[in-house]
Amino acid sequence: MSQVIANFDRVYPHISAFVQSYGWIEIGEHEMISAFVRAYDIGGTIWEGDAEYVSLDAALSTLDQALAEWMAENGFEV
Repeated sequence: MSQVIANFDRVYPHISAFVQSYGWIEIGEHEMISAFVRAYDIGGTIWEGDAEYVSLDAALSTLDQALAEWMAENGFEV
């Protein structure tokens, strides 16, 4: 495993677990969606963030926390 992936897994464990087993995320502006960062599963949108963040790290940290809560509520383990 590369050092970059290992570091990402350590800093954002819920994003890592989510995209490896449950769904996918999108990052960046979208003409039809105001959220800068979004999470989806096979059923559709599970979370949308704010339109802007002070940094990419802030956006990913917020997403990681939201996924931690969603995973706990839905019985998924990291």
